[in-house]
Amino acid sequence: MRIGLGGESISVEPILVFSGAYLLGSVPFGILVSHLLRAPDPRKEGSGNIGATNVMRTSGLGGALLTLAGDFLKGWAPTYFAQCLGFGTYMVGAVGLSSFLGHLFPLYLGFRGGKGVATGAGVMAAVAPGLLVGCAILFLVLVGLTRYVSLGSIGAALGAPASALIFHEELATFLLSLAMGSFVVLRHRENIQRLLKGKEPKLSLPHSR
Repeated sequence: MRIGLGGESISVEPILVFSGAYLLGSVPFGILVSHLLRAPDPRKEGSGNIGATNVMRTSGLGGALLTLAGDFLKGWAPTYFAQCLGFGTYMVGAVGLSSFLGHLFPLYLGFRGGKGVATGAGVMAAVAPGLLVGCAILFLVLVGLTRYVSLGSIGAALGAPASALIFHEELATFLLSLAMGSFVVLRHRENIQRLLKGKEPKLSLPHSR
């Protein structure tokens, strides 16, 4: 279906997919899971972030895993759906980026969202699963050695575009990983400051609620 706009016709389908991806990305699974488990609002506890790491502090390991799954799937689902519709690589990347930006700037929370690590990973799982595996290994190694989740996230964010170049991924994949990786690093600027000062909290595994 196409509509006329300023003398030109525009396909409605991509507009609907982009909008749907953004709205899905805006869903705050960390808050929904916390409410479901009758746990504290993660925005008011710990680091104040709605992602899985802070939800683990406020809701336990089970809540963190549910949040991680929800944030991952809202990145993967619209991106995979765009592929099923036959969108080109750049359009697929744009859909994935829409979902990712929805998480960072959610409509439902006054455009104050999370850091995008899990949602970005979901997008990459659809676009370049091999690249995601490499970044996930890097994340686990860094977290395992240091117990700093933020350091693992930053390392994976920087490693994604670097790996895309090294392994000659498509330009669209490189640009997507560069855009998401840059946002992730920017979202971790306070963590970087704490890491430099030696004040960043290390990962601990609380009992599940």
